[in-house]
Amino acid sequence: MQKRFGLIGVPTGVILIVVMLVVPMPTIVVDLLISANITGAVVVLLMTMHVKRPLDFSVFPSVLLVATLFRLALDVSITRLILLHANAGSVVEAFGHFVVGGQLVVGLVVFLVIIVIQFVVVTSGAGRVAEVAARFTLDAMPGKQMAIDADLNAGLIDQEEARRRRQEIANEADFYGAMDGASKFVRGDAIAAVVLVAISLLGGLGVGIVQKHLSVTQAVHTYSLLSVGDGLVSQIPALLMSIATGIVVTRAATDEEDFGSDLLSQVRRQHRAVTIAGAVLLVMGLVPGLPNIPFLLTGGAVVFLGRRLARQETRAEQGEDAEAAEAEPVLDTPQALAAAARVEPLELELAPTIIDLVDPGRGGDLLARVKALRHKLAQERGVIVPPVRTRDNLSLPDHAYAIRLQGVEVARGTAPPGRLLAIGEGIDRLPGGTTTEPVFGLPAKWIPTELRHQALVAGATVIDRSSVVTTHLGEVATANAGRLLSAQQVRVLLDSLKQTDPALVEEMAAAQVTLTDLHRVLAGLLDEGVAIRDLVSIVQAVTERARLSGTKDHEALIEAARAALGPAISSQYATDGVLPVVTLDPRLERTLTEAVRPGDDGSVLAAPPETLEALAQEIQGLIRQVEQQGREAVVLCASRLRPALHRLLSAVAPRLAVLSVHELAPHLKIERIGVVNVASPAAAV
Repeated sequence: MQKRFGLIGVPTGVILIVVMLVVPMPTIVVDLLISANITGAVVVLLMTMHVKRPLDFSVFPSVLLVATLFRLALDVSITRLILLHANAGSVVEAFGHFVVGGQLVVGLVVFLVIIVIQFVVVTSGAGRVAEVAARFTLDAMPGKQMAIDADLNAGLIDQEEARRRRQEIANEADFYGAMDGASKFVRGDAIAAVVLVAISLLGGLGVGIVQKHLSVTQAVHTYSLLSVGDGLVSQIPALLMSIATGIVVTRAATDEEDFGSDLLSQVRRQHRAVTIAGAVLLVMGLVPGLPNIPFLLTGGAVVFLGRRLARQETRAEQGEDAEAAEAEPVLDTPQALAAAARVEPLELELAPTIIDLVDPGRGGDLLARVKALRHKLAQERGVIVPPVRTRDNLSLPDHAYAIRLQGVEVARGTAPPGRLLAIGEGIDRLPGGTTTEPVFGLPAKWIPTELRHQALVAGATVIDRSSVVTTHLGEVATANAGRLLSAQQVRVLLDSLKQTDPALVEEMAAAQVTLTDLHRVLAGLLDEGVAIRDLVSIVQAVTERARLSGTKDHEALIEAARAALGPAISSQYATDGVLPVVTLDPRLERTLTEAVRPGDDGSVLAAPPETLEALAQEIQGLIRQVEQQGREAVVLCASRLRPALHRLLSAVAPRLAVLSVHELAPHLKIERIGVVNVASPAAAV
């Protein structure tokens, strides 16, 4: 029913408004339409005061156009009735005689005052605000789009949420652009009202004196008062619509409350100002020569209101403190003390000056972003990151945050309030001291928020504070995923696998692969940057290696799992099916393979230190040349050499991937970008 009315009723109503311009209307119908016009204006005004944000009433510009057209059509109908019959209905007559006391001068003055208020004050201000809002909304669109793309790339939001935010930005731009034009309707309506009243006055006098042969006094009494009544009944709804327009375009309250609730809550928080204003009025009431009673009564009422607001604010604060106290655990039981003494796997500490990042009431969304980060790591890496404990730390410097891993601080950064981090090209032209981006070590600057557009124009990438902290936390969690993976989490993964592949779990138990063995394999894979999402392939490869070889050496099991995951591992480093690789000279590779020796934590290279140092430096040089071209390369070697070579290079190049020939995907094209060839005292290479 509602949809049918929207499809048929609304368009029909707009067409009937146009018909009113040319078809005479009976006086009873005009009275009903005038009442409907006033009622509609009141409804629209109340709606604009109850919406939480302007986009909740996004059809307002179209409503403003239709309401203006309806009011002008009604003016034309009333003018036609005045000139033809000297009778425009009971409502117009009541406004002409009762409201202004039958006085033409009084009516004209009241009408002109309303026109001045609407045209000069409300409409002019609302139009200017709409124009500025439209311009700034359009200027801010690129930065908002880039922020959405950054959140999407960081995994803080999914595609559906990104699509919804982009649509909201487009709707916001369209709304303020439409409001910029719709405000001109209200301005034109005020001008049209003056013209129509003047036409009614002059036309009525002409009809009364020339055609009906009335005296000047009778013509003025009959037609002029009706014309003034017509102007009043049309301009009162017009004034209401102007006020509604101003409220919509100046709406800057929070998204959680309507205009009235926001107003009362903010006045309550400023109760001291209300009390002081009442005291000033009381003092003015005691000044000789001034009317004492009005000032004393008003001042006393305002002081009483201020004291009442102060009590309400105190009760609200006490309620919040009580809730916080109830939420705090009681630390007098052994269980509570044990929980308090427990070392958290991952902690994020914030200085008190940046605690707003986790306060939703101040726009902080860091906790939600950390939650989204955990989901992202679970989807991409297959690891269940434990909950991140976030708390304040008074010992941290201003604007600083620290990331702790199992109680030990592993990273630290800053996130000054009111600032954005600009990285990339163009930051030299921006004000502020140069700093370093915490994840990749790139040059960066913390710039004021108002310079976002200037930084984007200069070609820099702008990142908000929450994204900086979340990205840093994600990098730490990814680099230490093996340490964050606990035996209990492996048990959870195995329980999930048992639901889908129970036979595989039974085979693992038959091969005597324990939970600890699997935990060491998964942690080792994560330490080398390998995702463990394909748990079926990992468990199957580990079980088969343990059953065939009879060994449970964790390095051998890790290599078996890597071979099973080989296509996925090598594909993540390829671009358009091409994998850039750095290889070793065959003689060097044979020499190093012969130098592999077992160690307590895995195999190592028992080669002279100068050979290993030269090897690492040459590999780093080749990799650096590729990175300068904007590409990423890997080191390719024999399977037996890979663990020891990776252990050697991880100390100097933690992000460098070392692959074995058994991990290459068949569909990849190998691009050799360099061959490492160093001299060794052990062998002439």
